[in-house]
Amino acid sequence: MRALISVSDKTGIVEFARELTGLGVEIISTGGTAAALEKAGIKVIGISEITGFPECLDGRVKTLDPHIHAGLLAIRSNEEHMKQIKSLGVSPIDIVVVNLYPFKQTILKEGVRLEEAIENIDIGGPTMLRSAAKNYQDVSVIIDPADYEKVLSELKENKKVCKATNFYLASKVFEHTSHYDTLIANYMRQQRSAQVLPDIMTMTFEKVQEMRYGENPHQKAAFYKEIGNTKGFLTNAVQLHGKELSFNNINDTNGALELLKEYEEATVVACKHANPCGVGSGDTIYEAYMRAYTSDPKSIFGGIVVANREIDLKVAEEINKIFIEIVVAPSFSEEALTVLKSKKNIRLLQLENIENKQPNTAYDLKKVSGGLLVQTVDNALFEQSELKVVTKRKPTAKEMDDLIFTWKIVKYAKSNGIAIGKDKQSLGVGPGQVNRIWACTQAIDHAKEALGAEILKGASLASDAFFPFADCVEEAAKEGITCIIQPGGSMKDQDSIDLCDQHGIAMVFTGMRHFKH
Repeated sequence: MRALISVSDKTGIVEFARELTGLGVEIISTGGTAAALEKAGIKVIGISEITGFPECLDGRVKTLDPHIHAGLLAIRSNEEHMKQIKSLGVSPIDIVVVNLYPFKQTILKEGVRLEEAIENIDIGGPTMLRSAAKNYQDVSVIIDPADYEKVLSELKENKKVCKATNFYLASKVFEHTSHYDTLIANYMRQQRSAQVLPDIMTMTFEKVQEMRYGENPHQKAAFYKEIGNTKGFLTNAVQLHGKELSFNNINDTNGALELLKEYEEATVVACKHANPCGVGSGDTIYEAYMRAYTSDPKSIFGGIVVANREIDLKVAEEINKIFIEIVVAPSFSEEALTVLKSKKNIRLLQLENIENKQPNTAYDLKKVSGGLLVQTVDNALFEQSELKVVTKRKPTAKEMDDLIFTWKIVKYAKSNGIAIGKDKQSLGVGPGQVNRIWACTQAIDHAKEALGAEILKGASLASDAFFPFADCVEEAAKEGITCIIQPGGSMKDQDSIDLCDQHGIAMVFTGMRHFKH
């Protein structure tokens, strides 16, 4: 029995090779792997002794040879195959242990050059892996050091690896080479600034964690991360306290973080079921938290709080007065951690670079039956040049600040969405209604319940899409709301404009909508 070993990740390889030789397996190896094994006192047959051809081109060509691939691909039960390789002087190779040049690690390095990335594309490794995996009934192919013990155990017990294990190992190979090739294809497409939505869409993700269940207990779920710079994203968060995150926790927290990234000043976003329920900005994170909390003290209960400044003792004491599922911040003071950790079920996540947004080329994915909807992420807010005051009265500077603050909120509320805000505080959010007037009245009712009817006087209102009717303007006017921001573009825009003029309300069109389904 012979094994070909050529690995870039040398974890456990010396011990594994030593065990193989103890079982009477001959070791064939190449380059750095051969050197490491020989240094450990393990007898190795050099690859050139098998191929009769020297390694060349700085190691680019080592195993691309019929003596290797015929030894891998020959079907042992096929008499003609075995006669052919014998006549050609080729011996079977029964075990292949290969992992590939570190392409992923290379492209993730700061300032990596294209030439360096290209040089770390493995050619011979994937070819050997695929040959061995194709002939899994006769060849054991290992890419993962975690499988060394399984293979050794079967060899010791049965003097061979069973077909079921070989099939498992082969399937891991094709998953691995597919992942590897996708990384290369995506990297090269980025380098040549190829079309954003290519004709063939290939993606690859790596598992972060298994989950107890998905959106509901009868659904299975896991959390995967993209390959690349994910600083500031949830996959890079460090959990400081609490039980593991659930599927819904991650989905809801991600929504809260995406909204938080719209703000530069100290801001807190409270989120429930992936919808914002309280947003506050201020000179301090305490001021921001209190504005977010008081805007909807009922909905925040059992929700998620994300902040773009350190959580200090004062804020932690306020958070601890109610039940909060998750708190995310770039840092926590030691005193704040002591207070927050007094509740065993709260999850505390530290996320550095929390302000980082996804690049404009990033994808937003929605799975549909039998297919996938793909779009670029909605990183825009509005184009400054497209902002248009359409009413007789222009918003004051303060009203314009309120409008922009509130527009950011409605961007992340499910459609149909309405948000009301004033003085760096959300007053009411009406998300996900089947008609816009329901969303509007819901936001108004929330504001009245939490803060009183008077709070709406002088407030701003934002709608994620145009007003098909003037009814939302009518409701806003009744409550003393003085300014409205919306995309515009309805055939009945003029009805809303006229009603605003009648009540002295300033209305701004953004020319950009933010549907969120």
